[in-house]
Amino acid sequence: MPMIDIYAPAGTFADTAQLAADAAKTVMAVEGVPDLSMFRDNTAAFVHELPPGSFSDVNGNAHHVRVQVLTNAGALTREQQVAVVAQLTDLVVRAAGDDSLADRTWVLLTEAVHGGWGLWGHAHTNEELVAAARAEIAKSAG
Repeated sequence: MPMIDIYAPAGTFADTAQLAADAAKTVMAVEGVPDLSMFRDNTAAFVHELPPGSFSDVNGNAHHVRVQVLTNAGALTREQQVAVVAQLTDLVVRAAGDDSLADRTWVLLTEAVHGGWGLWGHAHTNEELVAAARAEIAKSAG
């Protein structure tokens, strides 16, 4: 149930709502979780449009995009990490209509510490999240 934050200069993307939905769908698909409401309702992306002058690289260039993906610990294999970075970079480039952004899109993969994934008012361990998913699968099958 990743949380995705996309930071870019205001005006980079024509449709931020579509970008947010597409980013959430992309990460959920790469993660390979079951298509359950537990995952659909709690995998989300936020697009943060930054005002001019709010960030810069060393050269003074502010035309970058930063994407941060937060998952529970161990949620992504190495192959999935590579896929998430590639697919989110491609998504940003398409959403901006700017092929040059591929070289200036930073994707950061971050893992919540064990027991540090808060959902439904509780800090869950990975085992608790797996148990909740299994319970939802059983409920939907029954």
